[in-house]
Amino acid sequence: MMRAAPPHPAVDSDAPKILSAQLQAATVRELLRSWHHFNATLFRRALLPPQLGLTSVATKLGLWLPATRTILLSESLVMDKPWGVVLEVLKHEMAHQYVHEILGRTDETAHGPAFQAVCARMGIDASAAGLPAALSVHDSDGDSVRVRLLTRIARLLSLAESQNIHEAESAMQEAQRLLLKFNLEVPAQATTTHGFRQLGEPRGRIDEHLRLIAVVLGRFFFVETIWVSSFDVHSGRRGSVLEVMGRPENLEMSAYVYDFLLHSGEQLWLQHKRQHRIAQNRERRTFLSGVMLGFADRLAQQQRGQQQQGLVWVADAALHTYLRQRHPNIRRVYSQGQPRSETRAAGKQAGQSLILHKPIHGGSTKGPPKLLGGR
Repeated sequence: MMRAAPPHPAVDSDAPKILSAQLQAATVRELLRSWHHFNATLFRRALLPPQLGLTSVATKLGLWLPATRTILLSESLVMDKPWGVVLEVLKHEMAHQYVHEILGRTDETAHGPAFQAVCARMGIDASAAGLPAALSVHDSDGDSVRVRLLTRIARLLSLAESQNIHEAESAMQEAQRLLLKFNLEVPAQATTTHGFRQLGEPRGRIDEHLRLIAVVLGRFFFVETIWVSSFDVHSGRRGSVLEVMGRPENLEMSAYVYDFLLHSGEQLWLQHKRQHRIAQNRERRTFLSGVMLGFADRLAQQQRGQQQQGLVWVADAALHTYLRQRHPNIRRVYSQGQPRSETRAAGKQAGQSLILHKPIHGGSTKGPPKLLGGR
């Protein structure tokens, strides 16, 4: 059983408060599909399908009802929260089902030792809230080091807006060096935990420049990345969304960089169109792919400089374990990139001169990217 969490700040105030019967049915079908997926990948097909449904009761995020073998999720949860959060609550209730029907442990409290052990083994959030926490400037003292780090990085990125190209580049390099240094020191901290965040809206098509952003995040910002299935409750459509996994400060930074690159890529494309008097967007995706490749080249050059200073990143084994817990059946898909062209080369050149900074305005996503509340 899970307590309701505060409303998500990103909820659209114009969103319907009640799903239509058609969308309710589509949502339940998608939940059942996800239940079968988790039963196969996490629970080794040990569970028998329960009844699945939605409830208007807003005081509970989810319920496992043993008497009727029913899992209910809050209708407000599926309307107000990202689909990735909804699935975390579903897995939480499946863990209750597993403890009750497979382990037969009815002599413990709902979140007792058996339940905690199942969640730990399968990478399921065992907390009563059931929602992944986002790092913010209002976090407890335990996260004060992370908050101070991101605050310093935010200030450096503000300096990176400088018209002095050398000052701007130096600020960007120092921000990246701080993040690297922090990650090199973190393994000694016993309280280090990993989490996840899903970035952007579900997409039916994953363009090459989006895949390249995922590569940039995984290579330079200390996270694991994977494209996962998602569902838009309000439209009833399925799609894919980028999931990043890592420590809280790295998730915060990755979310910021993701938005930054989307905004900056669109701005650079508009500049390119104006300069070359291009009327159509036919070459837009090719140009954006070039931008991401150019920005990756710039970060790689920075990385070589850090290595010369003795700052060498070694893969986080605990993060890889977390990835395998969340997604046991990973398969890698390789695709051939777009052919070289003048447009791609122009995008790459633009990306090589791109300096990570804040804030920026405009672009393809809702509002400018923010780091720690936009401070």
